[in-house]
Amino acid sequence: MDVNKKIALSEERIRESKLGGGEERIRKQHDAGKLTARERLDILLDEESFVEMDALVTHRIHDFDMEKRKIYGDGVVTGYGTIEGRQVYVFSQDFTAFGGTLSMAHAEKIIKIMDRAEEAGVPLIGLNDSGGARIQEGVASLAGYAEIFLRNTLLSGIIPQISAILGPCAGGAVYSPALTDFLFMVRGISYMFITGPDVVKAVTHEDVTFDELGGADVHAEKSGIAHFIAEDERSCLLQIRELFGYLPSNHLEKPPSKESTDDPKREDEELNTIIPDNTARPYDMKVVIQKVVDHGVFFEIHENFAKNLLVGFSRMEGRVVGIVAQQPKVLAGALDIDSSLKGARFVRFCDCFNIPLLTFEDVPGFFPGSAQERGGIIKHGAKLLFAYCEATVPKITVITRKSYGGAYCVLSSKQVRGDFNFAWPTAEIAVMGPEGAVNILYRKELAESKDREKLWAELVEEYREKFANPYTAAALGYIDEVIEPKETRPKIIQALRILENKRQTIPQKKHGNIPL
Repeated sequence: MDVNKKIALSEERIRESKLGGGEERIRKQHDAGKLTARERLDILLDEESFVEMDALVTHRIHDFDMEKRKIYGDGVVTGYGTIEGRQVYVFSQDFTAFGGTLSMAHAEKIIKIMDRAEEAGVPLIGLNDSGGARIQEGVASLAGYAEIFLRNTLLSGIIPQISAILGPCAGGAVYSPALTDFLFMVRGISYMFITGPDVVKAVTHEDVTFDELGGADVHAEKSGIAHFIAEDERSCLLQIRELFGYLPSNHLEKPPSKESTDDPKREDEELNTIIPDNTARPYDMKVVIQKVVDHGVFFEIHENFAKNLLVGFSRMEGRVVGIVAQQPKVLAGALDIDSSLKGARFVRFCDCFNIPLLTFEDVPGFFPGSAQERGGIIKHGAKLLFAYCEATVPKITVITRKSYGGAYCVLSSKQVRGDFNFAWPTAEIAVMGPEGAVNILYRKELAESKDREKLWAELVEEYREKFANPYTAAALGYIDEVIEPKETRPKIIQALRILENKRQTIPQKKHGNIPL
């Protein structure tokens, strides 16, 4: 065969590989309201930046007549490209080819780019659309999953790993996305569960739909597995691009900074009046964040889960910061099980990837009740404490109002190596709120008083003036400065500048034992 014929044959095979399972199955994918694996990569990556690897790989299965059914690529498109000019490795499962099921050959393609991503120090993005393990291959497909899980684990904290669920994800297939740093889902097409509705009904006699069992809303609002939820695939993929802009390529780099036109000395008078006179009244902490950060941009993560705690990324003077903040509008900003888990996971991610932590604190404490205690609030709250104690990135805290009890300790206090701790004059820093403290400290006097309500009110006011303010903590050096609220932005930027080259370590060890 001459060279031209060999080139033509190669080109033909490449063209065939780009069709995946064929034009009929591509039509079915579109009819189901879904994009193909390659169409997704076209949206995710910069135009014409994708370089495919292993396009001609096929499975090695010989049972069930599978040797007669081979498709180039074997159900997954792998390679590398760029997002805003920055390198990234990607895989995109192709549901048109064997339902995107995972064989060992399919797994090996993913494993190869995971290893390459580690070697190159670039992030990894996986677009999951798969029917799970390829049954015809048996245990070899399970071994393929285990190889992927191992790499997800070993790469954790070395490069950012992002997953999108763009179809079914069941059984062992759910664990790889769950091991990654951020997980995206799309309403109506994304599903994650260990066992499907049919198995659930057979075992527990429970009738449940795909959406009720493992749809996007369930995992975004209830389980907390999904960090982001989108209405359609395009929006999802564009969200990934936006998130990518806040992340460094690996643990040795700082996150990408951008030139900011927002004045670093900008003050905002409205912050001086945002805290209500009535300490029981809520306000919107998102407004505080937006008035402080560059151009008011707060890229929120886990927006639909544990809404009493806000986490997300912003920039200050162009530098990326990770923000943790209580939301007084929900549960008065108290910390519960879900918010503790949400906060701990985010704090540890920021610490892995050199992202300074900015905490806005207004917390009446940990949420009380038997459901919380029986659910393990002590253990789960300790995870948030562990994360803050372990973090060595710059840590800046602004106490806007309440900072009571153990929650004061947890949220980047001086005693857990907080670098700069600011308080507004409206801050109340104490073991507990004045009302609760008076009921305990003056139980006998109140019981014996002829005018209990009057005495109680007087004692509450006395306690508030003496303890529920920032000045006792400032006198002890636990608060570096009591600042006027309008000055918050320039004060934080000054602190970030001085912490630019912060160096801090933890004792040398194999790893800590976070209270799981």
